[in-house]
Amino acid sequence: MIDKLIITPFQKFVKIESFSGILLFIATLLALIWANSPLSHLYDSLWQYKIGITTSNFELNKPIILWINDGLMAVFFFLIGLEIKRELLIGELNTVRKASFPFFAALGGVLIPVAMFFLLNNNQSTSNAWGIPMATDIAFSLAILNILGKRIPLGLKVFLTAFAIIDDLIAVLVIAIFYSNNIEWILLAYAAIPLVILAFLSYRKIYLPYLIFIIGVLVWYLFLKSGIHPTIAGVLMAFTIPIRQKIDIKTYSHKLMGIAKDIEESCEKPILCDHQIEQIDNLEDWTSKVQSPLQHLEHKLHNWVAFFIMPVFALANAGIKFGTDINLELPLAINIALCLIIGKSIGISLISFIGIKLKLAELPKGVKAIQVVGIAFLAGIGFTMAIFIANLVFVTNPENIDSAKIGILIGSFISGVIGYLILRIGSH
Repeated sequence: MIDKLIITPFQKFVKIESFSGILLFIATLLALIWANSPLSHLYDSLWQYKIGITTSNFELNKPIILWINDGLMAVFFFLIGLEIKRELLIGELNTVRKASFPFFAALGGVLIPVAMFFLLNNNQSTSNAWGIPMATDIAFSLAILNILGKRIPLGLKVFLTAFAIIDDLIAVLVIAIFYSNNIEWILLAYAAIPLVILAFLSYRKIYLPYLIFIIGVLVWYLFLKSGIHPTIAGVLMAFTIPIRQKIDIKTYSHKLMGIAKDIEESCEKPILCDHQIEQIDNLEDWTSKVQSPLQHLEHKLHNWVAFFIMPVFALANAGIKFGTDINLELPLAINIALCLIIGKSIGISLISFIGIKLKLAELPKGVKAIQVVGIAFLAGIGFTMAIFIANLVFVTNPENIDSAKIGILIGSFISGVIGYLILRIGSH
């Protein structure tokens, strides 16, 4: 019964992420077709159209693509922050034993691609693009695993999800430390004040959604103006969300049975009587107390992020024009593609197996070594986070963005195909 309660929500997560991967593929294909069609001028003008607020004392006016990359993606990073916090406290990363194998995998999946990038890069102007091939796109990867169906053990999906979350955590730190510049420290100090207040409220298990939303907007704006990318604000806000319920399941069950019995034994009318309405209000109150605020928010946001924010991000950012006027930096594209295909696969496989050899980690139950190699190739699908980092890297050098995106698309596609074939052959 306990296993069923644990596995079912995870299987639902896998299903959502798998379908999200399909939507990402469709959005990417649509963006490429649109950007190379006779209507390409509409593609460009749509994302560059400015909207915002302008008054005599305040201005926040941005192109739609920046509202997506700085605004909607802050929600995406907020969800990542919720997932990281949950995994660290009560999930697959809450003990050294459970976290060791995905940790070694994530370490290899970051260090080897970065080292390989520096080894292959000969252009000083593109040297700061080393962070692009680091992260794994969990939606695309799980979508491919889902195609393979029952051939794939649940432990392999849990492993992929766990090390992808560690990857995301490392990517968040890299963005905060290496891809932020001209930092206004006084604005960061102002942003820290409401964050500390929310952290204190979280410690006291006080959860006020409207206050959190208002403070979240304020912190996002302060980060936006400070020089630290505002998506980092989303992660920090997530860490202030309480994870523990106000009451336990046993207390809730007892109250639930009492309320249900009271409603049933109350007046019998075609519509609810006042007492029954009062008891239903009590039920809603007790239900809100038994829910983990973090889990509740994660559940509510997951569909929005998977089915709207990520596909919109892909539609807005994957539209590469392949005309004769494209300024292709071929070595950069090849470097990124190779780092995703070879760097990720070798890094994850090698460091993972070194961890096993040193008896610092162990294979998840029911998982074969060949399947780990297949997953290592799937990890080369770096789509969403890789494109996001590429936009940050070349914000002042936009002529290289398309080259980086081409490398990401090619590397992700080849990695996905190889990973699928290895897993299909090795999972009999």
